[in-house]
Parts: sequence; C-alpha cells; structure tokens
Amino acid sequence: MKKTIDAQALADRYVAVWNETDEERRREAIAALWVPDGQHYVGAREARGYEALEERIRGSHEKNVRDDGNRFRAASNARLLHDVVTFYWEMLPADGDTVPATGLEYLSVDGEGRILVDYQFFPARP
Repeated sequence: MKKTIDAQALADRYVAVWNETDEERRREAIAALWVPDGQHYVGAREARGYEALEERIRGSHEKNVRDDGNRFRAASNARLLHDVVTFYWEMLPADGDTVPATGLEYLSVDGEGRILVDYQFFPARP
C-alpha cells in the first residue's frame, strides 16, 4: 500500500538535515529520508549510500552553516507528482532574511516517501 506523501513536510525534513549540528541526529535523519542506496547528484559530485550522503551533507554543513553562519530553509512551494517531489530551497544568514543562494531539488521517492534519487540544481531561482 502506497503511503500518502506530504511534499512540504518532506522538503522541510530534507532541509533540516543540512542544518543539523549533531552528527548522530544527522545520521538518523539521513537514514529516515533516503533508502540505503539512495543517490544525490549536484554538478559533477555524486553520493550513493548512507556513508557518502553523510560525507556530502557534513561537508556542506561545515562550510555553509558552521563556518559561514548560514541556514537553509525550504520555500513553501513543494509539489508532488506521482513519485517525484520538487521544491526550491534558500540559504540565508543565520540572523537575516537576505537570500544569497537558492537551489532546486528534484527527488524521486519510493512508495514510503523515502528518497531514491536526489537531483540538486544549484544555483536556481524560483
């Protein structure tokens, strides 16, 4: 039986992983969001499986959140069509609303709403 997927809730959970400061909570959130051999593609970079996803997300978190003081948020435009969820995300300073970067996520999901393949288009404009 196919689970009803809330596209915006998935987008919000997805973005929360990139903001997560605790390694163990981040690891658990990755396992909850992606299937074990889930894939992530952005530019020439790719990650497959939990270990590679953790490395990719940790690197982005350390650079953008920890070191540069930014945060990520999902725009309130997530959409579901059959087995695909799309949404825009924004990177903002921790203490402001200026948006220096945006991206577009295209997530292929399984019947449980877990990510099979994640295509990240960066930069992108809504």
